[in-house]
Amino acid sequence: MKLTLLSRSYCSLCQKMLDALQPWREAHGFDIEVVDVDADEALVARYNELVPVLLDGDVEICHWHLDEAKLQAHLQACP
Repeated sequence: MKLTLLSRSYCSLCQKMLDALQPWREAHGFDIEVVDVDADEALVARYNELVPVLLDGDVEICHWHLDEAKLQAHLQACP
């Protein structure tokens, strides 16, 4: 499984979410792709004020802060 973190280079919340995801990644074995939201106008239009955003494909798991309950529920629902 690969989750996507929509991020910005100057965003402290983005770095905090990435750091908070590391133990989850190690425990559950998923990859994290960090995508600069500002590099894609469509992503800016859709997610600008929500960054950081954690996605699994098109499914938004959480934004602003890591919601561990939502991440746990998502991981349990995935095969």
